[in-house]
Amino acid sequence: MLRDITLGQYYQADSLIHRLDPRTKLIATFVFLISLFLFRNLAGFLAATIFLISMIKLSHVPFRFMVRGMKSIVVIMMITVIFNMFLTPGEPLVSFWRFTITDEGLKNAIYTAIRLIYLIIGASLMTLTTTPNQLTDALENLMNPLKAIRLPVHEVAMMMSIALRFIPILLDETDKIMRAQTARGADFEHGSLIQRAKSLVPILVPLFVSAFRRANDLAMAMEARCYSGGEGRTKMKPLNYKKRDRISFVIIIFYLTAVILLGRITIGKFGL
Repeated sequence: MLRDITLGQYYQADSLIHRLDPRTKLIATFVFLISLFLFRNLAGFLAATIFLISMIKLSHVPFRFMVRGMKSIVVIMMITVIFNMFLTPGEPLVSFWRFTITDEGLKNAIYTAIRLIYLIIGASLMTLTTTPNQLTDALENLMNPLKAIRLPVHEVAMMMSIALRFIPILLDETDKIMRAQTARGADFEHGSLIQRAKSLVPILVPLFVSAFRRANDLAMAMEARCYSGGEGRTKMKPLNYKKRDRISFVIIIFYLTAVILLGRITIGKFGL
C-alpha cells in the first residue's frame, strides 16, 4: 500500500500540462479544489468531471497511476460516507434497528465520496506533472507579498519542497524495513489492534533513525555549499508566463464561472 501513495511523486512526460508554468498549475489546482465545495447538484459534478478528465487526458499520465493513490484513503472515505449516511437528518428511506438512512444523508454520502476522490486525483495531478523544485519556485513567487509582514517566504517554500521530496524516499524506506522485518518473522496483518500497534515499533525506530540521518546529511550538504537563505539568490530557470498560461487562466475562469452558475441555477430550480 505504501507504494500506492502518489503524493510527492513526479511522472516524466511531454505534455501540455507538464509544460505549463508551475504557478498556473498551483492556482488551477486550488481553484479546482475550492470549486468542489461550491455546488451540491449533478450539474456541478458533471462540469467538474469533464474538467478533471480533460486535464488527465492532456497530462498524458496514466489514469491507473493516479487511482493508485486512492487506496491509502479508502478507510477515511468509508468512515466519512458512513457518518454522512446515518447521521444526517431528513426524510427516511431505510430504517433498521437504531439506524436510519435518509434521502439527504444518502446524497451527502455520495457527494462527499466523489469530492474526496476528486480532491486526491486533482492534487496528485499537480504533483505528478510538477517537480518539487518547480513547486518551490511557484510557492515562493506566489507568497512574495507576505514578505511585507516579515514572513520567511523562501524558508517556508524550501521546507515544503523538502517535505514533498522526502515523502517518496521515506515511503520507500518504510517498505524496505517492513520487508526486512517480515523476513525475520514479524506479522503486521494479524492480531488485535494493540498487537498491531506493538508490531510497528520495530519499524518506527529504524525509520526515525534513517530520517534524522538523512536530515543531518542534507543540512551538512547545504552548509558545505554556503547556503544562507533566499536573500540575493537568483534562479537557474526563472518563471515566465507564456501564451499557453494565459489561455489556461481563461479556461480556469470559465470553468469556475460555469460551476457557480450551474450550482445556483440547479439549486434554485429543483431545490437540491
